[in-house]
Order: sequence, then structure tokens, then C-alpha cells
Amino acid sequence: MPRVVHFEIGAEDPARAEKFYGDVFGWKMKKWEGPMDYWMVMTGDESEPGINGGMMKKCEEHPMAGTVNTIGVPSVDEYVAKITAAGGRITVPKMAIPTVGYLAYFQDTEGNAFAIMEEDESAA
Repeated sequence: MPRVVHFEIGAEDPARAEKFYGDVFGWKMKKWEGPMDYWMVMTGDESEPGINGGMMKKCEEHPMAGTVNTIGVPSVDEYVAKITAAGGRITVPKMAIPTVGYLAYFQDTEGNAFAIMEEDESAA
């Protein structure tokens, strides 16, 4: 069964957001070495329940009016079809995240944003 595996926080000012989440919750952030401005968010260690996430600067392509949960799926293409058949709407089409996998963003029938991710280290 697909589960939430990652979250994303949109930030007008990533440095300010990093300080806020670090000061309040003790979260650690590290700039991703990939081809876009993205920060990995570590919320704890493996001995505790929970998930880690990421942070990106808000922009026109990703306005992110809140936190976005990412659900791990075996096939983005298969789940795009399931989501749209059930009344969901694609907001950002499938894209490759190099060395990570394939990602797409949606709105559910209630207008909530979410994403799906297919892991594939060969994605380019």
C-alpha cells in the first residue's frame, strides 16, 4: 500500500525557514547537491517514528501554499491514471529528479496538494 514517504515545505526565505524549524523543533537542513535549489530536512534519527522531508523556495511553478506530502508509488504513470480517474487534478506533470526518481504534483477532490514519487536512481 502506498504511504507518505516525504514532505515538502515551501519557503519565501529558505534561510529564515531553516532558522525557524531549527530553533523550534531542532530539525537540521542541508542544501541538496542536485541541479536545483533544494534543502533536505532531517526531523530526527532512524530510531524514532516519522519521516524526513525537503524545502524549496516558493516560485510560480511551485507556489506551495502549505506543506505537501509525497506518497511513494511503484509507478508514477499508473498512479497518474488512478488519480485523474478518481477526480484528482495534475498541477505539475511527471518530471525526472536526477538520481532520485520521478515526481508529479496534484490536487485531490478537496483542493489539497500532494505529490507522488517513483524511486528510480537512473532518472535523468
